[in-house]
Amino acid sequence: MLEPNLVLLFTRRLERAKISYMVTGSAAAMIFGEPRLTNDVDIVVLLDRESAANMVEAFPIAEFYCPPQEVISLEASRQQRGHFNVIHHETGFKADLYLSGRDSLHVWGLANSIRVHIGDDTVTIAPPEYVIVRKLEYFREVGSEKHLRDIRAMLQNSREAIRHSDLEQFIAERGLGDVWQKAREIQN
Repeated sequence: MLEPNLVLLFTRRLERAKISYMVTGSAAAMIFGEPRLTNDVDIVVLLDRESAANMVEAFPIAEFYCPPQEVISLEASRQQRGHFNVIHHETGFKADLYLSGRDSLHVWGLANSIRVHIGDDTVTIAPPEYVIVRKLEYFREVGSEKHLRDIRAMLQNSREAIRHSDLEQFIAERGLGDVWQKAREIQN
């Protein structure tokens, strides 16, 4: 089940630091689908080399493990697959932060993100089409059935929220038709 404190522990700090972000992965899938267990949160951030200092300030070393500014700057300079972790010392909660870089799906997701309420907070969530496409990619890479279960739950619970033409376009562009078919077979 989604632990609101897990998400808010990180998003509140990103909001205060004015860092553009979107929650994705299993946390976003639960919002559009159904609860399941998770022990981390995936977040895409829009960060350049110069704004890496904002990240270090947002997650002070006394409370969090956060890589040094130089490491964050290096990851932010990558055009694809920039990534680092932030870990809360007291709880052990972890955020996997993915840098948007020049990944066209990250760019689209950030531009089409959705603001949702979690308790008294407002959090930026990746659109469902983005979450489904990424879960299809993760399934293709590692074969974990949890991604297909998440997709099935999203299709069942949020069908009207999904822009199916955008989804089909991303699936075709990324050559995911075979895994998309498999996900849809599970649904039926």
